[in-house]
Amino acid sequence: MLRDVWPLVGAAAMRARDRHTIERLGVPGEVLMETAGGAVVQAVLEERRSLGREAPVLVVCGAGNNGGDGFVAARHLHQLGVSTRIALVAEVERLSGDAAANYRRAEAVGVPVASGRWRAEPGSVVVDALFGTGLSRAVEGDAAAAIRRIEQAAEACRVVAVDVPSGLDADRGVVLGVCAPADRTVTIGLPKPGLMLEPGRSLAGRVEVARVGIADQLGEAGDVASTLDEADAWVFTRSGAGARLPSRPTTGHKGTFGHVLVVAGSEGKTGAAALAAHGAARIGAGLVTIACPEALNAILEVKCTEAMTAPVAATAEHAFARGSEKALLELAAPRDAVVMGPGVGRAPETLAVVRTVAPEIEAPLILDADGVVAFAEAPDALRARRGPTVLTPHPGEAATLLATTAAEINADRVGHARALCEATGAVVVLKGAATVVAAPDGSLSLNPTGGPGLATGGTGDVLAGAIGGLLAQGCAAADAARLGVYLHGDAADRLAAEQGDAGLLASDVATALPRALAAARAACLRDPAPLRAGARLAFPDPEGSALGAPASSDR
Repeated sequence: MLRDVWPLVGAAAMRARDRHTIERLGVPGEVLMETAGGAVVQAVLEERRSLGREAPVLVVCGAGNNGGDGFVAARHLHQLGVSTRIALVAEVERLSGDAAANYRRAEAVGVPVASGRWRAEPGSVVVDALFGTGLSRAVEGDAAAAIRRIEQAAEACRVVAVDVPSGLDADRGVVLGVCAPADRTVTIGLPKPGLMLEPGRSLAGRVEVARVGIADQLGEAGDVASTLDEADAWVFTRSGAGARLPSRPTTGHKGTFGHVLVVAGSEGKTGAAALAAHGAARIGAGLVTIACPEALNAILEVKCTEAMTAPVAATAEHAFARGSEKALLELAAPRDAVVMGPGVGRAPETLAVVRTVAPEIEAPLILDADGVVAFAEAPDALRARRGPTVLTPHPGEAATLLATTAAEINADRVGHARALCEATGAVVVLKGAATVVAAPDGSLSLNPTGGPGLATGGTGDVLAGAIGGLLAQGCAAADAARLGVYLHGDAADRLAAEQGDAGLLASDVATALPRALAAARAACLRDPAPLRAGARLAFPDPEGSALGAPASSDR
């Protein structure tokens, strides 16, 4: 079960693993550098083959170990007969240790070295070996100028980044002043969170992991479980998602697979209620009931053929009214999960209803959209709930609860997801590119699926319903959240691959959920391979194979 997810390891944790491997396990640093450089060579050769010509190679190197990996790659490429040059963005005197040794070796075999105003020949493969995970402040001076030259070269060349694109924060995925985009990134040892978080994910291009022999964990257990325990975050493969899906026994019936109550809708927003119900049903819930303002009941009965409806007291503006609390609690009591908030609006009376009812519901509860905003002034009120809570805010809604701005949220999505989790005691699904799921036990996952196809109204309502459907089928709250975002994104990716990512409808995504479910179940039937040294594979892995198993294509 733990071999079918990717551990994500930040800069500090990766440095600790390097030291542990060299100092405690006795593996020379030069051996690790030689292996890393060899992995870069393979990526460069594949890029040259894809170009269909004998493209020259320019290896842009800094003074640190990232540059050392580049020197190794340049030496091997030169000895293979590939026209290769080194552009050194540092004084030779600044080189030390393994990097200095490999610079001398590259010189000794005759690799030409340029400095100053070098440039890449159009049609080249450019290797970005300037900065790795050690970068922690904005790039300036000659280094910034070099990154801008790589950026300019990217218009007419293919760029292969070593570990992370230079200028990228390996932990947060943000740009430290300037960052060169890559077509392909060969990340060393284990993948980094910044390669999953935007804009890092877009800047990195296709990412593959070079397993070069760096220890995966610092503890003594020596297994994948301890690797995940020590990881900064993790991400599902498709087989990992399939392995965690609720079972579908052949003797099951609609009662077996749970009953979801969707508390949603207001005038002009009946679609939100319908889409949440559709998401719950399409993810496999056996029964769905929509609790709605009474004036909207007839509309929803027509919209939702497969869901039941339950009208409750409404305001004159057709939103949930004071006086509906008792009915909502009675409706929630026998249900297996409750989704509250899609399209309820922000009328003060309605938000007061949500604040009253949500803490009293004992079933697992998903708060979405305006249901999240209802607790802007008292997020800690959710801590008193007896059942598990899942919040599904977008950055603007999260900013309302944390008294900040959406821009600040996006500048540190991981940190703010954890802060919101701490404030509410809930599982937090911070939506956006690479959705972040933070759980009260401290675990954190980043979602590899989904793209611009989801940038349309109503997809968040489908997601809330899908998570509710998984909770109703017996998934734990954190697993329901992670599975929901993975499958929801995968459904959209499948549609985008077939018909493009513009013009997808939220209802299309809901309808595609069974296909995503089937693909995940099929993937988990393959026996996942354990972590092993020497494997090179694509990340995220579209076929659901385990870390260490070969991947066949991009997501």
